[in-house]
Amino acid sequence: MASDDKASGIANEPGRDFIRDIVKADLDAGRVAQVVTRFPPEPNGYLHIGHAKAICLNFGIAKEFGGRCNLRFDDTNPAKEEQEYIDAIERDVRWLGFKWDALFHASDYFERIYGWAEDLIKAGKAYVDDQSQEQMRLARGTLTEPGKNSPFRDRTVDENLDLFRRMRAGEFPNGARVLRAKIDMASGNINLRDPVLYRIVDAPHPRTGTTWKIYPSYDFAHGQSDAIEGITHSICTLEFEDHRPLYDWFINNLSVPSKPHQYEMARLNITHTVLSKRVLTGLVRGNHVAGWDDPRMPTIAGFRRRGVPAEAIREFIKRIGVAKANSIVDAGMFDFIVRETLNKTAQRRMAVLRPIKVVLTNYPEGQSEELDAVNHPDDEAAGSRKIKFGRELFIEQEDFMEVPAKKFFRLSPGTEVRLRYAYFIKCTEVVKNAAGEITELRCTYDPATKGGNAPDGRKVKATMHWVSAEHSLPAEVRIYNPLFSNPDPTGGEGFEKDLNPDSLEVLLGARVEPVLRDAQVETPVQFERQGYFTLDKDATAAKLVFSRTTGLRDTFAKETAKG
Repeated sequence: MASDDKASGIANEPGRDFIRDIVKADLDAGRVAQVVTRFPPEPNGYLHIGHAKAICLNFGIAKEFGGRCNLRFDDTNPAKEEQEYIDAIERDVRWLGFKWDALFHASDYFERIYGWAEDLIKAGKAYVDDQSQEQMRLARGTLTEPGKNSPFRDRTVDENLDLFRRMRAGEFPNGARVLRAKIDMASGNINLRDPVLYRIVDAPHPRTGTTWKIYPSYDFAHGQSDAIEGITHSICTLEFEDHRPLYDWFINNLSVPSKPHQYEMARLNITHTVLSKRVLTGLVRGNHVAGWDDPRMPTIAGFRRRGVPAEAIREFIKRIGVAKANSIVDAGMFDFIVRETLNKTAQRRMAVLRPIKVVLTNYPEGQSEELDAVNHPDDEAAGSRKIKFGRELFIEQEDFMEVPAKKFFRLSPGTEVRLRYAYFIKCTEVVKNAAGEITELRCTYDPATKGGNAPDGRKVKATMHWVSAEHSLPAEVRIYNPLFSNPDPTGGEGFEKDLNPDSLEVLLGARVEPVLRDAQVETPVQFERQGYFTLDKDATAAKLVFSRTTGLRDTFAKETAKG
């Protein structure tokens, strides 16, 4: 993880930023009586971690300054919007711990916005253009060359009104005509070169059905929606900075009920992560992941399914802060905060992910006993549980080495180790199959070391986890690694080349403590010496399925280093 604050994106003063300074100054100066913010997602996909930053900022500011925050769906593009996304967005905002003061939709204002479009036409500030999308693109100019006026720019007010009303009535096919603002085709800001206000989209809308055949652009609907709701601070990411003059042009040229102001902040960028909605949609539709809530996805739903607590996401957003300049946050920082959060609450359990059988040759056959195991070493109130111990156990394959490497202190022939909560054991024999593969370890245990301590004071260099072969439960365990192997993955076409082929490892033969039969979805536990895991929604009474939330150490750095 980068230690430099600028490189990592960590704010110097978490909880204090330039947006909050602006809000406080506006309140102190009496420029606003009450702060009103909004979170305005487009329902064309699931929310991702970048949206979480906007959610925490908008809802957080409203709460801190005694104001209000609305949830408003920017539902102006029915071709890409679905009720599934609307439901998911509401669910994710609630899960993150926020409650909106009012729920609105841009579609609530369609009639009013349409009326403002007619007002612009009547004022000679908007016109219907018959050019194709390609023709408009070519005529728009470049950053160094001015655009060219449309041949339809000088239509009369009456002709524009007639055509616009016929567009609304559905007389023309998709793409046949658009309504454009008449601003300045020579402007140095390309966004002011006669932007599109309305386009024809003959598609059913999730809320208005087939009532409308034309829909306002984001730029035209957004500021006016803010004005209707009395938004005082319209907070956007930096890519909208060049759109602010257009935002203001609409506000100043229409009879809107209030005068909101737009402020821009740096968007969230994380290593090994793509937050482009287009790419995330491509991942889902291309079957590169198992849906929007795949635990490898940087979506709120994906994090939730992976067992990441909402508290950890809020803390991550708090620590990275709000800045004016874009930067990249090391993904290891998020991983660290998740571990830090889970370490406080996750109960401890034992699970063996890649088992190898251990037979204690001097333990009585047919017998077993119960041992005490604490649920959380730092929380006495969490209590303890009983675990079964017997003649046959499972340990991790990686905890045994027949010819031990230097500084390998776990089990090997002739060495003695401690089994967590149990006894000292020593390996006496290695059993192999015809192919030379190890199938079983035969060991002896010292009954005098119950609880993990030797009465003669001898020490061992390793303590290992284990489960009873007879009493443990089979489980499928899914190990999730970074979805992208490239720390700066392609955020557009060709993103597939940066995908990590080892982003998911499925272990089918894991064994877990029987108490995990009662594990709950989205309630992570710590598998001792393994990491944090949560029961996946795919689990059934007949088949336990656990997903790794994060490792005990910097798993992210370790896994990305493999690439």
